[in-house]
Amino acid sequence: MISELLNMNGYGVYVWSSFIFTLFSFSFLYTVVKLNLIKEKKKFEENYKSLDEKKLASVAKQTLPHLKFN
Repeated sequence: MISELLNMNGYGVYVWSSFIFTLFSFSFLYTVVKLNLIKEKKKFEENYKSLDEKKLASVAKQTLPHLKFN
């Protein structure tokens, strides 16, 4: 029963190798994106901490025109 599932009438090698390749690719992409997010978050925090209170208030009031929803 299990050998039939793994063999898949002779196509198992192709199916399982494709599945493993896809799983590996998604895992790699997830890791890369997560590492970039951490890096950008650190950069943002460094820039944000250097602002004084006047500039912080100004930033808090700003709106982004391309993000307005009607």
